[in-house]
Amino acid sequence: MNPWAVDAGCPRSCAVRPPSRVGPAETAGRYAALARELTRSLLLGERLAGDVAPRVQARRVLRALGVELEAAHAPLSVPGADAGTLIVANHISWLDVVALLAVEPVSFVAKKEVGRWPVVGTLARRLGTQFIDREGGRRELPLMVGELAKTLASGRSVLVFPQATTWCAVPAGRFRRAAFQAAVDAGVPVRPVTVGYRQDGRASTSAAFLGDEGFGRSLRRVAVSRGLTVRVTTHTPLYGNDRKTLAAGAWAAVCRGETRTHPHHGV
Repeated sequence: MNPWAVDAGCPRSCAVRPPSRVGPAETAGRYAALARELTRSLLLGERLAGDVAPRVQARRVLRALGVELEAAHAPLSVPGADAGTLIVANHISWLDVVALLAVEPVSFVAKKEVGRWPVVGTLARRLGTQFIDREGGRRELPLMVGELAKTLASGRSVLVFPQATTWCAVPAGRFRRAAFQAAVDAGVPVRPVTVGYRQDGRASTSAAFLGDEGFGRSLRRVAVSRGLTVRVTTHTPLYGNDRKTLAAGAWAAVCRGETRTHPHHGV
C-alpha cells in the first residue's frame, strides 16, 4: 500500500455558489486588489520569510478578497516551548493557509505540485515550505518525518494538514498519523486548529477547493462572496509519545472546535 494514498475527499459539487454575492464592479475591484497584494508579496523577496511580513500580507490578501478573519486569542505555536510546535488543522481550501498565516507566520508542509504553481509556488518557497513527494512511496515517508522532526527541534513551528486532501466541512475525513511521529521524535507539542467558513451566519462551502476543480473557479466563488468569514480556533496543546493517540486527540479537538469557539475579530 502506498503510504501517501489519501482519501478521495469531497467532489467539487459540494462547493456551492455563495448565497449572497457582490456585483461585477466590486468583484473586479477585488481581483485587482488581490493582484496588487500578490505583486507586493513577490517584491518583498526574502523579507517575506520574516516574523511580521507574512502575517501582514496574509491579512491584506484576505481583505482584498473581502474575507473577514475571526481568530481565537491563543497563538498557533505553544508559548514558552524551547522547540517548535506541530500545528495540525483540518483542510477545506487553499484559503486555509492564508488565514493561518494571518494569525501567525509559520512554515508549512505541502505537496510538491504546489511548488510548481505560478506565483503561489514562489511565495511558498520563500515562506520555508517543506514539499513532499507522494510518488516516492515508502522510501519518502521516513525522510519526510525525519526532516519535519529536525525543523521542529530547531525551534521552528510547522503547519501540517494531516487529512492530506480537502473536505467541504470540518467533521469530514480523518487525520493520518505520519506527521505526528515527527512531533514524538522531536519531543514537541501538537496544537490542533479548526478552520471553518461562514456566510450569512451559516456554515459555508463557498471557499472549498475540492476534487478536480480548477483554482480559478474556486477563487471566483470567494471573490464574489458577500460577508464570507474564515474562523480560526486554536485548542489546548497535546503532548505524548504515541502518534496514534496524538492523531486521535487532535482530530477530536478539531471536530469539537466547529461548535465550541471563542473568536475575536482580526480583520
